[in-house]
Amino acid sequence: MSQTASVGGRQVKEPRIGRAMRSNFAVVIPALNESENIPELFGELDAAFRRHDLDGEIIYVDDGSTDDSYEVASREGARLSRFKLERHERNLGKTEALATGALAASSDWIVLFDADLQHLPEEIPRFLAEAEKGYDMVCGRKVGRYNKQLVSRIYNWLSRRMFQVPVRDLNSMKIFRKSVLEDVHLRHDWHRFFAVLAHSKGYKVGEIDVDLLPRRRGESKYYGSGRLLVGTLDLLAVWFQQRFSRKPMLFFGVTGLVLLTVAGVTGGVAVGMRLAGHGFRPLLDLVLLLSLVGVSLFGIGFVAEMVATLRAEVDDLRDIVRELKDRDKGGPVKGPGG
Repeated sequence: MSQTASVGGRQVKEPRIGRAMRSNFAVVIPALNESENIPELFGELDAAFRRHDLDGEIIYVDDGSTDDSYEVASREGARLSRFKLERHERNLGKTEALATGALAASSDWIVLFDADLQHLPEEIPRFLAEAEKGYDMVCGRKVGRYNKQLVSRIYNWLSRRMFQVPVRDLNSMKIFRKSVLEDVHLRHDWHRFFAVLAHSKGYKVGEIDVDLLPRRRGESKYYGSGRLLVGTLDLLAVWFQQRFSRKPMLFFGVTGLVLLTVAGVTGGVAVGMRLAGHGFRPLLDLVLLLSLVGVSLFGIGFVAEMVATLRAEVDDLRDIVRELKDRDKGGPVKGPGG
């Protein structure tokens, strides 16, 4: 008979985790002003590790907190066997905190876990077991009511349609190979698109449901109408990068060619009208404008093509360096889907 465990008030099968995976992971916790939650957070992580015989790293990244989070984390972290405490002198953002934590990790797998305890540490074994099924990344789909649920659904729906990513929730708890983060460049606040960028690189991405619980203490750090605008612009930026970064001339060149064609047709009409004695000066101004913009877009396209070529060469060099590092470690080389 299979054993069961209680997670968020529901019974789930006890996950089967390989011996190597039980210690080859790091829980990275980016946090800002979460001193009230730290004692319970560390206590529940320790209890979950003991209950499931886990020996992973716990890396708390204080992202420029203005309260006593760093001191509390330093004190409470002493109870944990493999604990690391990183600190940013000022608030840089969740993406940068994730990168700092991953860099400090010595394990091959990273679990991204929030400090507000809206997800339970009991979910971690489920992510470990799911990752062992051959995924490079496993995302959690939030189950439960929460603020901005409608906005989140629209955002995730758009992301699935625009990027064809096989997950329904991009911004939640997740586990991934550390090598994936090394292969995917995340700009500021682009942790929300980590699954999109990983999937576009050919990594295998999966998903499991995770309970979302009410925040116990403190306030959410992600709110305000400004974040909706920034998120929308970032979504468009990622879409543009994914669609045109390899062949930017497809966008700039085609658009420039269309404008030059329209300029030619408009110029022909303007000349015909002039010969017929009905000159219209604004048409000539429009021809000049369309021609100038069209030629400029062509020039931008050529420059963008050179940038894309340099980027491809840098990516190739990065792959070579990673392969050499993996060989020095004596381990297998892991690429997308590997």
